Parts: sequence; C-alpha cells; structure tokens
Amino acid sequence: MTDASDIPELPKALRAPEPVIVVGMAAWLVATIVVWVTGWGGDRAVQVCLVGLAVGLLGTTIVLVQRAAVRRGDRTAQQGLD
Repeated sequence: MTDASDIPELPKALRAPEPVIVVGMAAWLVATIVVWVTGWGGDRAVQVCLVGLAVGLLGTTIVLVQRAAVRRGDRTAQQGLD
C-alpha cells in the first residue's frame, strides 16, 4: 500500500470546476437558443434547456458560496477550493 504523501497532487488546472461549469452553461445556452429559434422539440425542449441553465447557475452559486466560506475560514467549508 502506498503512503498518501507519495501520491502527487493534481495540477490546479485539472481541479478547477470553472471550465466545466462555463462549458456546460454555454452548451445549454446554445441549445436553448437553437430550440427556441427553430421550434425543434416543442415547449418541453425549451423547458429542459432552461432547467439546464438553472442547474448551471445553481452549481456556480454553490461553488462561489463555498469559496467565500473557505476564505472566511469556516470550519464547515469544503476543503481544496482555494
């Protein structure tokens, strides 16, 4: 069994959630515009796209709140979000 100190830490670029959130929200935004302009999929498709955008906003909010908690030094803050 290897010691935890032998395992190298991932680079910050691979640990950052921002690129995933931004790409996901951009994809949902493009899908929303395409569905809305073309009418493809009907009203339900527009609703699904809007929910996808809302989930992206919720995820962004959670990340920002947790980062603020880390900066404040809260004990309940998620670790590794510096």
